[in-house]
Amino acid sequence: MSILIDKNTKVLVQGLTGKTGTFHTEQALAYHGTQMVAGIHPKKGGETWEGKGGQKLPIYASVAEAKDATGADASVIYVPPAGAGAAIIEAIEAEIPLIVCITEGVPVMDMVKVKAKLDKSKSRLIGPNCPGLLTPNECKIGIMPGNIFSKGSVGVVSRSGTLTYEAVFQTTNTGLGQTTAVGIGGDPVKGTEFIDVLEMFLADDDTKSIIMIGEIGGSAEEDAAQFIADEAKKGRKKPMAGFIAGRTAPPGRTMGHAGAVISGGKGGAEDKIEAMKAAGIVVADSPAGLGQAVLKAING
Repeated sequence: MSILIDKNTKVLVQGLTGKTGTFHTEQALAYHGTQMVAGIHPKKGGETWEGKGGQKLPIYASVAEAKDATGADASVIYVPPAGAGAAIIEAIEAEIPLIVCITEGVPVMDMVKVKAKLDKSKSRLIGPNCPGLLTPNECKIGIMPGNIFSKGSVGVVSRSGTLTYEAVFQTTNTGLGQTTAVGIGGDPVKGTEFIDVLEMFLADDDTKSIIMIGEIGGSAEEDAAQFIADEAKKGRKKPMAGFIAGRTAPPGRTMGHAGAVISGGKGGAEDKIEAMKAAGIVVADSPAGLGQAVLKAING
């Protein structure tokens, strides 16, 4: 099995006609036949998008129209920052079950409006400012490099795009492979948090172990560690490894992601690492140790 996406997922592309949307849609279509079914552009409805590989997709004027015509159950957003919030809200109002926003730099106030809509909706949002998600040999939504993936048993969830790829690369090289990798993004206001994804991995029979990659800033990692500890007491437990990026960042500094800010004595790396270890998570000393860390967790 997998979580969130599989070979049956039908994906719309909001922002398809732009350079970024075009490139990554071509990559997705080339990845094991990922079902990218249509593009959205309010002024180009009725036109046809053509990729370099000869791929063609119909363009609709709205998400609702495209959903009705194609039966799509997911949408990926490559719309520039100023319009990304509105694009997410359009997908929410069309009741798209899974919305993935890749866009970086979405204004925080726009995301506050999105969250208010999202909390009352039937949709799940991954992102913004994320690499998306991928189920090996089945479906690729976003910008993850498909060539490093292999079908397997490790569920990967990460705030860092680059370190998602590192965890995937290492679990492929160790022969473990992945069920699904999910990049939740590093912005302070986003759709899906660690706990949401960890719950799905714990419930997925084919996910035998988990890697969680966090960053400094916020309390999401501590909250996730507490969730893992509480679930273990109920008998729901899987071998788990992790890593915290930005471990040497000085207090008060932003390291890459907008959410990676230490303030008020919270959000530091050591607190996160301590909480993860207390929950039984094997914490790697560096990204290069993620593969060995998950093997250590599996072997006890």
